[in-house]
Amino acid sequence: MSVFLLQVVPAAADTVNTATAAAPIADTSVPVIDLLLRGGLIMVPLVALSILSVYIIIERYITIRKAAGNPDSFMAGIRSLMVKGDLAGAKLLCAQTASPLARMVEKGLRRIGLPLKEIETSVENVGKIEIARLEKNISILGIIAGIAPMIGFVGTIIGVIKIFYSIAATKEFGIPQVADGLYVKLVTSATGLIVGIIAHVGYHWLSILVERMVFRMENSAIEFMDILQDN
Repeated sequence: MSVFLLQVVPAAADTVNTATAAAPIADTSVPVIDLLLRGGLIMVPLVALSILSVYIIIERYITIRKAAGNPDSFMAGIRSLMVKGDLAGAKLLCAQTASPLARMVEKGLRRIGLPLKEIETSVENVGKIEIARLEKNISILGIIAGIAPMIGFVGTIIGVIKIFYSIAATKEFGIPQVADGLYVKLVTSATGLIVGIIAHVGYHWLSILVERMVFRMENSAIEFMDILQDN
């Protein structure tokens, strides 16, 4: 009888091991959308701010890149036409070039005949307007960078309140009582920080691009005034 048992037990053990090995491992990953939804209503303004930040960054980048153009070739063309005395050709070149620099030079060309100081002032005024256009909405990124983490902190407070409310309502302290509140607390805090970082980086990056553009415009304006003095 004992021999029979010794022969059966290993077989049973092998069956258990095979079943355990064949059992699939449970997938504990949480989809990103589900995770965000667990942040509650506080996620609505955070998602809206993230979309607005990305839109401003992309839109301003495209605008600044288009405005940059090629100032060296443009100013070379203006110089060549001015040396020839072809004022109409220079104005036409400005009209055909869609850039802040072209609009600055065109303003100066239209003021030819006035004192150089007045021409320079007109060019500078147009330059200030063009710079303001390039900087449009960039300051909004700075505001978002400041308020997004604060909104996330509000979500943290709401999460803590939910935890204590659940504990007080059930008179128990365990995972079911703290899980929902912790989700709100952690998800909103993380989202607020991520949105703030994106807006902060975008603000400074676009500001650097605008500063480079302003430097080029100032150099080109000086070159244009030199052309007028030479002629």
